[in-house]
Amino acid sequence: MARRHEQTGFLRAWAFALGVMSSMASAAIVEHIFNVENATVRKLCHGRVITAVNGALPGPTIQVTEGDTLVVYVFNKSPYNVTIHWHGVLQLLSGWADGPNYFTQCPIRPGHSYIQKFTITKQEGTLWWHAHVSLLRATVYGALIIRPKSGHYPFPTPHKEFPIILGEWWNGNVIDMQNQAQALGVPPANSDAYTINGRPGDLYPCSRKHTYKLKVVQRRIYMLRIINAALNNQLFFKIANHEFTVVAVDASYTNPYVTDVVVLAPGHTVDVLLTTDQTPGAYYMAARPYVSAQNAPPPNNTATTGILIYDKLPYTSPIMPLLPALNDTPTAHKFYSSLTSLVGSPNWLPVPTKVDEQMFVTIGLSLSPCGSTATCKAIPNIPSLRLSANMNNASFQVPTRLSLLQAHYFNVKGIYTPDFPDQPPLKFDYTNPANSNNTAFAFAPQSTRVKQVKYNATVEIVFQDTTIIGAENHPMHLHGYNFHVVGQGFGNFEPVKDRKKFNLFNPVIRNTIGVPVGGWAAIRFQANNPGVWILHCHLDSHLTMGLATAFVVENGPTPSSTLPPPPPDLPQC
Repeated sequence: MARRHEQTGFLRAWAFALGVMSSMASAAIVEHIFNVENATVRKLCHGRVITAVNGALPGPTIQVTEGDTLVVYVFNKSPYNVTIHWHGVLQLLSGWADGPNYFTQCPIRPGHSYIQKFTITKQEGTLWWHAHVSLLRATVYGALIIRPKSGHYPFPTPHKEFPIILGEWWNGNVIDMQNQAQALGVPPANSDAYTINGRPGDLYPCSRKHTYKLKVVQRRIYMLRIINAALNNQLFFKIANHEFTVVAVDASYTNPYVTDVVVLAPGHTVDVLLTTDQTPGAYYMAARPYVSAQNAPPPNNTATTGILIYDKLPYTSPIMPLLPALNDTPTAHKFYSSLTSLVGSPNWLPVPTKVDEQMFVTIGLSLSPCGSTATCKAIPNIPSLRLSANMNNASFQVPTRLSLLQAHYFNVKGIYTPDFPDQPPLKFDYTNPANSNNTAFAFAPQSTRVKQVKYNATVEIVFQDTTIIGAENHPMHLHGYNFHVVGQGFGNFEPVKDRKKFNLFNPVIRNTIGVPVGGWAAIRFQANNPGVWILHCHLDSHLTMGLATAFVVENGPTPSSTLPPPPPDLPQC
């Protein structure tokens, strides 16, 4: 349910209690009700109860204009704890609405509710929202479309626009699956299918009648707002016999980039223009995984499909695109490294050149004690060890007594320590394949260590993948900020040589960066948004295993740079 401009009935009373008002005549208050509840759906010949918003998969698409205030009334009618995260929204001075579980709030317990209120500032484009508790993101997600205040794009106006949300589907209960994986100390099982707008496509059993169909007219330009909502897989996306022009990623405009394949890590959004310049007919759109992990179990090697149909013509056999191989790292890297920002476009910012905080952060898998369950099966014949993940050899332990933001705001001690290291404790040949068999490097202690930075400080992070247990492309997502991707490459980062290659003119601006497998990526951002902001791998299996930390950004000198107090209905632990 959605409302715009006016507030009526109990919504008005509730909103008034929180001081929901519009201070700009041109802006609007956009209200939505999210009922998080069980819903019964049938896919792949199986009926299953899932958790969804308003009974739909995907959930509602939210459309706002830059400058609008979004008010979402979240009612948790499910049997599970839940939070809702607004992926990529800057949340300027509204960190209490960001949503990550135990980072900015405690979970919304079953039978409880929470109002998330924030203003969309200095952003336009495609973002999305999703659950940020356990693996509920598998079915609790939807698109967030931010229209430009000017009413114009810095590219040709498309005839129509369509969200294309890529996802994953499990025949089993994802919460049960996660609990079992944690008990065994291993990652969750692979999904049973991939989906386009919640539909697996006609290559899967019992799915032909429910394939997503996109009807177009010849010789028109369409915009596809592509979102990767998958839990644990990067995805290649193609449409047979068609090319795309990439015009934005992560709600930041890019120089036009022409390609026949799009690559998205979990969390990424890519806006493309599609020209319908082919012979009228039917063409498959398809997505399949890009798998970079070494020494990992075989992935789900299937493809989800939709059908692009010209001029409402009847069709029999759509043309299938030739998809890249599962491990086609050159194609993935070419796409990621070819993107550049559109200088001077709305909300574009130049690269900070003066760096105040310089960090070199190793990321990868590790081992940790199994704990009291003693049933771990991560390492054959060693039941005392479980798989974990870490940054600079610190495996993040999520607090449960209080959220990090509450602990920071109210100065509560004992929840976290502000000593996340700027460097790994040991320097070694990070990408040497022999590391995968060296258990001396593999152990990472659990801790709740965060990085504290001054307001307005410029932070540079060089992420370095390692081959401990196995190298992998890690999509690293930072809440509360966009960042410039000033460099990326393969092998060990070499400061003298690689810094000379940094793009300080028009690097792509993102909120999630896929760190190349066995390689590195360098980002910069200005810490001008006070609060607590999680930095984590957007592979859910790796987040739950500890590949995370947080930035605690101090208040600035003025009221406009000071985090306000929490709302009265903030969920309590």
